[in-house]
Amino acid sequence: MEMELREKFEAAGQGGVFKYFDSLCDAERDALLAQLGQVDLKELGGLVDSLVLGNGKSEAFDFSGLEPAPYKILPPDKSSDPEWSEAKRVGEEAIRSGRLAAFVVAGGQGTRLGFDAPKGLFKVTPVKGKSLFQVFAEKILSASRKYGVSIPWLVMTSHINDARTRAFFEENNFFGLKKEDVIFFKQGLMPAVTPRGEIILEEKGKIAMTPDGHGGCLRAMFRSGALEELKRRGIDCISYFQVDNPLVNIIDPYFLGFHILGKSEMSSKMIPKAYPLEKVGHFCMKDGKLCVVEYSDLPKSYQEQREADGRLRFVAGSVAIHILDRGFVERLGGGASGEGLPFHRADKKIPFVGEDGNVVKPDKPNGIKFEMFVFDALPMAKDPVVIEGARGDEFSPVKNAEGVDSPATCKADQKKQFARWLASVGKSVPLDADGIPSIDLEISPLFASCGEDFVSAWNSLETKPDIADGMYI
Repeated sequence: MEMELREKFEAAGQGGVFKYFDSLCDAERDALLAQLGQVDLKELGGLVDSLVLGNGKSEAFDFSGLEPAPYKILPPDKSSDPEWSEAKRVGEEAIRSGRLAAFVVAGGQGTRLGFDAPKGLFKVTPVKGKSLFQVFAEKILSASRKYGVSIPWLVMTSHINDARTRAFFEENNFFGLKKEDVIFFKQGLMPAVTPRGEIILEEKGKIAMTPDGHGGCLRAMFRSGALEELKRRGIDCISYFQVDNPLVNIIDPYFLGFHILGKSEMSSKMIPKAYPLEKVGHFCMKDGKLCVVEYSDLPKSYQEQREADGRLRFVAGSVAIHILDRGFVERLGGGASGEGLPFHRADKKIPFVGEDGNVVKPDKPNGIKFEMFVFDALPMAKDPVVIEGARGDEFSPVKNAEGVDSPATCKADQKKQFARWLASVGKSVPLDADGIPSIDLEISPLFASCGEDFVSAWNSLETKPDIADGMYI
């Protein structure tokens, strides 16, 4: 095995990975050989040629003819709107029939939050301090009970947090979900390379491998066997979301219904931008295809364009909420059709073994990683659908330790949502000068996961709780 791999890597110009091989112990040699055996040298060579030695340059994006993407406008009252009501009917029928699975991308650590653990373990709720994973689990469990069906949950971890994530679920008895309905699999890895295209050794017996981006979930679902398990269960729709957003409406019959009615292979939920230069991707149409243009790529003049009535023209913000058709994921993730997501280059600081044999931790980018973005699948999807979501009810991520998208803003948004639900049944909550509830309150997804369900759940209570600090339902 060693000689065969040596020959392959040397022929590919990557013989440097064996530089310290002879000085390694047997266990280190075996580990390195196992790592090297997982590297697709043909794929890597193509990426080096196009994204590294070619300086990562691709054709400049032509913004001429770029148009805002059409979307289903959120009505003031979904339940009384004929089109949205029909979508809900179709979506609920599909959920009851067992056609939907949930899927969270949860490969990251809480580093930016100052939290040294998988991000899904981070506590976010105002009263009980429930973790992100518990919030999601309770939303899925609530929907399972409501529709009388087991809804499986795919959880994509990473090599750095897989064991801790699995242990957390075990410790918490899967938060009431059936163990067999929580399906874990790991995100894929790609070798990191130098600006010369050579694979980086991060230790003498270990090459630098980095996650292949959230778009890598399509390949990971296929390669792990998760898709085959969904097929066995008769599931053909996958509700995709990311681990940092506790407000996400995971099991949304309206969204699913529009996806099915539109015969879509990939549908997306947009949130109207809060201000022109908000750092979100933009749903756009280019050459008749739906795409997402990142805020860092879209010229400022486009981001600030307004309609005649003053509304933002490119208003549809992408917040990583999608529904994927299982067959579509099989096609792109399996690669049998020749289709697949493109890789992008990212320059990063990557530890490496220096000339003296010691590990160096660089203070500026020294290497290149390759990653895929899930929204790159949209132009390849047949009949993609975009619907509008309400920011206050569906999007408040926890990304930063302080400021925008922080634990403080997320807790405030959760409390404001709960206050709106209480207002809908005639109960007022004291607010501070910023319109945020001045008391802590929390409504469990097991009581209600949305405003519509809250009204009926509240009305069914024989004894209504007092609105007071620390209220938990």
